[in-house]
Amino acid sequence: MMLHRISRWRWPLILAAIVVAGLGFAFWPQAVEVDAGTVSRGPMVISVTDNAVTRAQEHYVVSAPVTGYLSRIALKAGDNVQRGQEIARVSGRPSSPLDPRSIAETRAALAAARAAADQARAGLDLARSDLARAEALAPRQFISRAQLEAVRARVIVGEAAVAQARADAARLSAMLARPDGATGSPVTLHAPASGRVLSVLNESGGVVLEGAPIITIGDPALLEVVVDLLSREAVQVQPGDRAEITRWGGPEPLVGTVWRVEPFGRLQISALGVEEQRVNVIIRFADPARLAAAGLGHGFQVDATIERWRNDKALRVPVGALLRGSEGQWQVYVIDGGRARLTDVTIGQINEDWGEVRAGLAESQQVILNPASMVHDGQRVRPRAGASGD
Repeated sequence: MMLHRISRWRWPLILAAIVVAGLGFAFWPQAVEVDAGTVSRGPMVISVTDNAVTRAQEHYVVSAPVTGYLSRIALKAGDNVQRGQEIARVSGRPSSPLDPRSIAETRAALAAARAAADQARAGLDLARSDLARAEALAPRQFISRAQLEAVRARVIVGEAAVAQARADAARLSAMLARPDGATGSPVTLHAPASGRVLSVLNESGGVVLEGAPIITIGDPALLEVVVDLLSREAVQVQPGDRAEITRWGGPEPLVGTVWRVEPFGRLQISALGVEEQRVNVIIRFADPARLAAAGLGHGFQVDATIERWRNDKALRVPVGALLRGSEGQWQVYVIDGGRARLTDVTIGQINEDWGEVRAGLAESQQVILNPASMVHDGQRVRPRAGASGD
């Protein structure tokens, strides 16, 4: 009887068990697909990159020593020069030339000036004779003191008149000496050092002002690189730091070292109108001739990357796995036994790709990259096929 009842309810019970199992499977928490990365050991670099320009280590700007007429410069950029070689000549600024009528008028004025000088000289001789007689009579009080002073004054006035007449005659004589407006001997400019002409700033002849730059001379075989960094970045750079020069036109980077960080910052306005304090950092090379051999010259634009920190065997975690906890500490989701485990970690240096692990993780552990909001501590997870953050 009992067996008959069990046999009659067997199929309903089996069907109910299947339904319960299906509902349990339907509502069972599913594993979330995630992108996974691996904690690994490898090189890690902290660097700063900015635009830079090349320049000759020693370059000279030759300027006009006086205001005058600059002769045309025959040198061209790239020409070799030797120390002391003549570069150009600067003569005094020419005056306006005199036409025949002006020459005749000047000659007449010169004759008048010489006549005036002779007249002033005769008056001066007479005044001096009167002064001699007055000084002889004054001790015997035949003339008053006022009369003596008046005679002395006439002598002084006569001397001034003679000087003025002679000056006028000299001025007019100078005008007639070069009626074409030409000047005297020019000033010769010489090369201050041996090298090559980097640029000719004022090639054509013409009037130049004192101090105007004319030509730049340097040695393009001895180049250095100047990169202007933000002051807050420059303070983290030290002489001897490794530097790479990229985007110079060649396939391979050029390697140098920081030679000097200048102690003077200057204000610059960025393309967005932001005021920035910039500091020059000088990069030099063990073999400066390599830059010249690469085709670089003075004033070429490049990119400079300066390494501030480097560890070739750093324990590192992909930066996409790092999270900030409620108290500001670094955290990651570690994949452990198919579940996400929220783990506190200690991070040192950070760059665009990696974070330096100092505590909390071990090599080869898998972590979740860019965890979605549905991922939480203890959540079942499954690494997405073909995704890796190594």
